Amino acid sequence: MSAATVTALHPSAEHDKATERRRVTQGRVLASEWIKLRSLRSTVYTLLAAIVMTVGAGLLLSAFMASQVAQPDPQHPVQFDPTGASLRGVFLAQLAIGVLGVLLVTGEYSTGMIRATLSAVPTRLPVLWAKAGVFSVVSAVLMTAASFTAFLGGQAILGTHGTTLAATGVARAVIGAGLYLTVVGLLGVGLGFIIRNTAGAIATLFGLLLILPTLAEVLPSSWAKHVVPYLPSNAGQAVMAVQQAPGDPAPWTGFGVFCAYAAATIIAAGILLKRRDA
Repeated sequence: MSAATVTALHPSAEHDKATERRRVTQGRVLASEWIKLRSLRSTVYTLLAAIVMTVGAGLLLSAFMASQVAQPDPQHPVQFDPTGASLRGVFLAQLAIGVLGVLLVTGEYSTGMIRATLSAVPTRLPVLWAKAGVFSVVSAVLMTAASFTAFLGGQAILGTHGTTLAATGVARAVIGAGLYLTVVGLLGVGLGFIIRNTAGAIATLFGLLLILPTLAEVLPSSWAKHVVPYLPSNAGQAVMAVQQAPGDPAPWTGFGVFCAYAAATIIAAGILLKRRDA
């Protein structure tokens, strides 16, 4: 029996195949978001900026510290953390990664493309999972690689005054730097869906990461010691510290708190994405 005859006798079979080809799956949404991410020039430039900030600032500070310890002052001996010096660029890179997370979402709202995206994926939540998932993988790989590059380059500059990955807490701090930046970006993605405005989402993100810890310093000391270490950026950066200061949470405990902030933001974004009009 020919294929044409089979199709004529069972038209529903051909219809089912066509329906299967058109079905929206999480995998197809992921592929779509990956294409969007890599096709935007702003994504490439922002990721390059984050890498340059991480590596460049780390190498510059390491070179500065190397020059300081090369000419010691007996009255003012230099004491510094070689790992922290080489990872200092993370504090600049978080700005670029956070902005990229926001733009990944608000860019579609500003152009109106989000309507086409949500029309193609009427259940909506797969879009959120796909954006968060693709961004997380890309940023985790690139930022962790940048952290290792900054660390290894910085220690090469510091020479005998540096440290190694085998030292206690160093490998965790370097890996944690990449993970911290990834979660910063996820905060940006969540805020992008919640606020749906580029300037507002970026201002909120910077307020949480940079301004809130400063404002919290004015709290009474009896309150500050219980609040300040658990603010988003302070908690997240605990994983990058080789030596914990008194009162700071354990490295992975602090990072877990930071992840909880990001998870709460993503959950809120999902709820609003389902309830609000595009």
